[in-house]
Amino acid sequence: MSDTMPIEEYLLKGGVLTSPDNVTPRYRGELLRLMASFVDSELAGAAGFADTINDAPGIKERIASAKIVLEKTDHAGRVLEIMGSFGADTGRYAVHHPWDARLERDADIGAARQGGDMRLSVFHYPLHGWIDAVVMNVLMGTASTIQLRELARVSYQPLAEVFRAILPSEAHHTELGIEENCRNGRRSIGSPQGNRLLAPPRCGKLRALRLGALRNAGSLRPSPHTQRDAAIRMAGGRRCAACCAQSELTGRIRR
Repeated sequence: MSDTMPIEEYLLKGGVLTSPDNVTPRYRGELLRLMASFVDSELAGAAGFADTINDAPGIKERIASAKIVLEKTDHAGRVLEIMGSFGADTGRYAVHHPWDARLERDADIGAARQGGDMRLSVFHYPLHGWIDAVVMNVLMGTASTIQLRELARVSYQPLAEVFRAILPSEAHHTELGIEENCRNGRRSIGSPQGNRLLAPPRCGKLRALRLGALRNAGSLRPSPHTQRDAAIRMAGGRRCAACCAQSELTGRIRR
């Protein structure tokens, strides 16, 4: 009789794996797919956000956005290092694809992967200006924080430790975006942009969220239950890339 426990049973009992030598081919494939999606999304997100740094309205905002780009790139590098232990060419990986490449804003690609990378499909959409970038950051940051809390319990221990280490930084990116959304709202009072914020949104999914956001417009630190609402109020009436991000990631998390 063999004393070896099947890996499925071992993982179900709470076991963890610590080395590429201990994983099965199927486990290896799923783990690499998960890591590639995270790395590609971080690199693509950082590349897209980098283009908006010069759109920031002040020095403080430019520093914050530059820090987000730096830390997202660093987070991608940490996970890429683990991919390297599975044989990935880490030296070539970061430069093998144009991470700033984007499709047209009105392209309807759903959740399908595009091109030669594994980024979430929302990162194929361009950002139109500073407010668009901040709203996108808040919605993606909120969804990503939920996802990272789940991934921090992944059974491959080295990867779980990395996700736990980067989670606070990713959550802080969202907090910075929420604060900037509130400042943007105050700057826009009485302007054509501000008037547009008060118009009924054309996206039906935003209406109920928008009401809650307007009620919390004076707060720099909304509660976790109103963070998304605070971001939505700057989305105006148009269907933006940030709206797509929230829908896609929420669906993925629930599955």
